[in-house]
Amino acid sequence: MRNRYLDLLRFLAIVRVVVYHVTGLATLTLIFPAMSIMFALAGSLMAASLDRSGVPAVGRRLRRLLPSLWVVAAVFVPAMLLTGLAFTPRVVLWLFPIADPPANYWGALALSPIWYLRDYLWFVLASPVALWLFRRAPLPTLAAPYALLAAIEVGILPTTSPVLRDFGLYFGAWLLGFAHHDGLLRRLANRVLVPVALLLAGAGAAWILSHPGPRGYDLNDIPLGNALWSAAFILVVIGRAPTAAWVDRNRTFGRLVTMVNRRALTVYLWHMSFVVALTPLVGLVGWSPRDPWGLAIRVVLVFVLVGVVTLLVGWVEDVAARRRPELVPGRRPAAPRPTGVPTSPAPAGVPTSPAPAGTAPWPGAGPAEDRPGAALPVGATGRARAPAPRTPEAGTAEVKAR
Repeated sequence: MRNRYLDLLRFLAIVRVVVYHVTGLATLTLIFPAMSIMFALAGSLMAASLDRSGVPAVGRRLRRLLPSLWVVAAVFVPAMLLTGLAFTPRVVLWLFPIADPPANYWGALALSPIWYLRDYLWFVLASPVALWLFRRAPLPTLAAPYALLAAIEVGILPTTSPVLRDFGLYFGAWLLGFAHHDGLLRRLANRVLVPVALLLAGAGAAWILSHPGPRGYDLNDIPLGNALWSAAFILVVIGRAPTAAWVDRNRTFGRLVTMVNRRALTVYLWHMSFVVALTPLVGLVGWSPRDPWGLAIRVVLVFVLVGVVTLLVGWVEDVAARRRPELVPGRRPAAPRPTGVPTSPAPAGVPTSPAPAGTAPWPGAGPAEDRPGAALPVGATGRARAPAPRTPEAGTAEVKAR
């Protein structure tokens, strides 16, 4: 069963990212550090996949990640090549972005969210070793990314590698996802979790206030403050995750949360291109860049356009996940038809009490034997066995596991 609270967090993170890219409001990054939340949730899912499948989970995760990128590349790369992008061997990075793939003057901004896939890919590749280390030395492993980022930020380890910097910035959130999966955050007593969260938030806030970026207190411009502030946020909202059964009490809202979760990658990859395309309209209709009415209309238009492209290509995420493709996911499954007992009168001498669900009242009767892997009565020893044959020639039924 899916954790609806985690689904709700991912839904809020995706919505926040889109609204932020339309409005540019730095306050949103402080109120809800969406990217770190998304990496923490992904880390928790990755740990679960590794526990279930081992190292092959890496290939399965990449299989779910890359096809949506290839759809974007199939549309934008030819367009960029026709508008000035040089065709070099680096174009192959659009198939496997271990580094930033090349883009021309307009594609660089419209496709800027690709960095998330670049980091995600590296984090997935590092996860088998990282999880092994984390379970043997949790605190040193968890502290390593933050120490790396601090060394970069204060100049001890100068680097121009965005991958290395982002390992320091976001891999700590990924490891906190490991801690969530292993139940370490849930088992952490409040007398420990609350002071640690306050300490991290205080250190992050102090760094943010003393190191403002070009856009003020936008966390995207202040990596160390971002990492510390986000760690505190994750400890609180994921470490003390409440139940969220109320999400599905409203059928419309519950399905919306499911749809955004099933199409999160499509929404993330495509939304920025619509933000860029709509920006020139601000001047054409006479709005200022910060006009509230104009911003509200642009937010709505971006979500509408993202909804259209999601209908067109979002099903690729279903195919990548080996689910049945759906234009609009989230439909509630139909209730299974009850397996009834024959309504004709029972023959003389045959008990009339109904058989257990999924079994036939006697060999050869009812639909139970027509279904592969139909359940059979369980004997006193706990092993499944067939009902006693009516004749010596009837034999015993074979039990097949689903």
